[in-house]
Amino acid sequence: MFTWLLDFSLKNRMIVILLGAISMFYGAYTLSKMPVDVFPDLNKPTVTIMTEAGGMASEEVEQLITFPLETAMNGLPGVEAIRSVSSAGLSFIYVTFDGAIPDGIVSRMGPISSIMGEIMQIAIPIDESKISSMQVREYADWVLRPRLMAIPGVAQVIPIGGQVRQFQVQPNTRRMAELGLSILQIEDALRGYSANTSGGFLESNNREYLIRHIGRTSSLEDLKNIAVSNRNGQTILLRQVADIAFAPAVKRGDAGYEGGPAVILGVQKQPSADTVALTKKIESAIAELKQGLPTGMDAPKVTFRQASFIDASISTLEGKLIGASIFVAVVLYFFLGTIRPVLISLTAIPVSIL
Repeated sequence: MFTWLLDFSLKNRMIVILLGAISMFYGAYTLSKMPVDVFPDLNKPTVTIMTEAGGMASEEVEQLITFPLETAMNGLPGVEAIRSVSSAGLSFIYVTFDGAIPDGIVSRMGPISSIMGEIMQIAIPIDESKISSMQVREYADWVLRPRLMAIPGVAQVIPIGGQVRQFQVQPNTRRMAELGLSILQIEDALRGYSANTSGGFLESNNREYLIRHIGRTSSLEDLKNIAVSNRNGQTILLRQVADIAFAPAVKRGDAGYEGGPAVILGVQKQPSADTVALTKKIESAIAELKQGLPTGMDAPKVTFRQASFIDASISTLEGKLIGASIFVAVVLYFFLGTIRPVLISLTAIPVSIL
C-alpha cells in the first residue's frame, strides 16, 4: 500500500501539490474561525441550589440549611461532586453530575455562565465634585448593564460599588406618640405601597372587562401622601409622622479604581462564546455609549481583559512556530545542501498541523 501511494504521488505530482494546497487553505480558514479561550470547555451538568435565610449568620446557615441539603443531595444518582458556600443569609450548593441530569429535577432558568469566570471588568470612576455615586450606580444598573446583557454570548453582568437609590422613611416617634400611632401601622401602610392589584372581571353585554387598580409609582410625593390612619374624621398622612427622602441603601461591599471610589461591572460569558470575539463586541458597545454619558461622568475604563492573555499566548506561539520553521530549514539546507527537501519539509509542517 505504501509503495503504491509513493508511486502514485511521484507520477501525479501536480495532483498531490493541488490537494496539499487545498488542505492548507481549508485548514487555515477553519483555524481562523475556531473559538479561542484560555482553557478548553470543561463544563459538566451542574445544578445550583440557592436558599435565602434572612437574619441567619453563616454558621447557622451551614448547620441548619446547607448541611441537611448536602446530605440529601449525596443520595442522587450520577452525582460526581458537591460544593457549597454558606454566608450571612444565603446558602449556595453546586451539584455536579457525571452525565445527564437525572429525571425528576425541574430546571429553572438562571445565568448560564462559563467556568472561566469573569472575562472583563469595567470601572466607572466617581468624582464626587462632578457627579454623585448614586447617579453613577444608576447609570451602571439601567444603561450600561442592559446594553452589555443584550450582546450575544454575555451570561451575566454584576455591578458593585456606588450607592443604590432607595426610598427611606424615618419615623418621628414624638409626632407618632402625639397622634397615637404605632410602628406597625406605618409598616402596614408601606407594605402595600406602589403595587398594582387586580379587581377581577366585569361582565357586561357578553363582554368581559378587566378591572385594575393602578398604584405603581416612583414619585416621592406619592409616598409622602400615603394615608396611615384616621383621627377625628381627618386622614393622617405619612409625611406628618415621618421624614421621607431618597437615600442610599446600606452597603455590603464597595469598589474602587486608582485609589478613588468607583462602580465596577464584572462581565461573565456563556460557555460556548468566543472570549476574543465577545470582548471586541463589548468594547464596541462601550465606545458607542461614551457619546451619551451624563454630564460629569468619566468614561468607563477596562481594568481586566482576559482576551489580552489569550492574544499574548497566541502571539508567543506564532513566534515560536516561525522560529522553529526557520531553524528546521537552516539545518536541512546545511546537511543536504539543496533547497528542494527544505521546501518539502516546510510544506509538510503546516499540512501536518492542520
